[in-house]
Amino acid sequence: MGDLKFQFLKDLVAAHGPSGFEKPVAQLYRDYVQPFAHQTSTDIMGNVTAIINPDAPLRVMYAGHMDEIGFIVHHIDQNGFLYFNTIGGTDVATEIGQRVWVHGQERVPGVIGRKAIQDLEPAEMSQTPKMKRLWIDIGARSRQEAEAVVSIGSPVTLQPEMAQLLGDHVVGRAFDNKAGLFIASQVLKTLWEDGGVHPQVAVYILGTVQEEIGSRGAETAAFDIAPHTGIVVDMGVATDYPWAQDEDQGRLALGDGPGITAGANTNPIVLDLLLRAAKEENIPFQLQGYGGTSPTDARLLQTNRGGVATGLVSVPLRYMHTPSEVLSLKDVQATVDLVAAYIRRLTPDVDFTPW
Repeated sequence: MGDLKFQFLKDLVAAHGPSGFEKPVAQLYRDYVQPFAHQTSTDIMGNVTAIINPDAPLRVMYAGHMDEIGFIVHHIDQNGFLYFNTIGGTDVATEIGQRVWVHGQERVPGVIGRKAIQDLEPAEMSQTPKMKRLWIDIGARSRQEAEAVVSIGSPVTLQPEMAQLLGDHVVGRAFDNKAGLFIASQVLKTLWEDGGVHPQVAVYILGTVQEEIGSRGAETAAFDIAPHTGIVVDMGVATDYPWAQDEDQGRLALGDGPGITAGANTNPIVLDLLLRAAKEENIPFQLQGYGGTSPTDARLLQTNRGGVATGLVSVPLRYMHTPSEVLSLKDVQATVDLVAAYIRRLTPDVDFTPW
């Protein structure tokens, strides 16, 4: 990955964007993609859309959500400590002692605190603490001092920055789904610069909002766009770490390419096109079988209006929804290549009727 691309990924990861507070991420994405699209727009929910061939009759929609998990301040006590609840699903056990940013009237550093281990009762030692027994310490000595810089409703994000590990692995917060948003930008850039899109195919590349609390942005965007086919790129739970059992959910390993989902969440014609694209262009991939309802944007994209021929592609990710997620840059590039190859195979005469 080139230095400029790597820096843009770092910028996306560094920008805060919990569900409902995606503005900093949306601005970065919109500014980056504008040179590679015929049109760009932001809708009332905050979804950002970049379009190639906006007047073409066949519409394909890419969804990569911009939002991340986080917290929101709901109480400030008389001593200036902040109490909070979650935005999206988080692992409380990984958050104790983590440094955070509280995004109030200004960005304020803080730390998630709990009772000292020396003061824990024996029963507490073996239990994950409840969220209401945690707080954020910003160094304030009173409610008045805290309210000078933050307020009820201020969003909170974890501090860890993106860093390079050995080889092509990187670690950072909120790769779910800043990596999927980065892939969106690179798919658009690739299609714009290298061509290959059928002139009768309209390509809508979206950064969607509020996926972590129910794919609300994807739902409204899909209704507005009315796509015929769609690709959702999100993170998939990797199983290549100690004590993981492939028998539990199948294997998904870093460095072996994106997962392509087979099952009810992927239209059979879309699945065939994705597999053909990967094989014909020697793009590494991992086939996954999933029988339940997808928790991603694919769920509501697929059932929009009279139905959308949807495909679900997953980038392997270790330690999802923790402060230190790990992924492979090779998988990121392979996902860009796969999605671009899929879109280039679309023509107005493709029939997505499954049988």
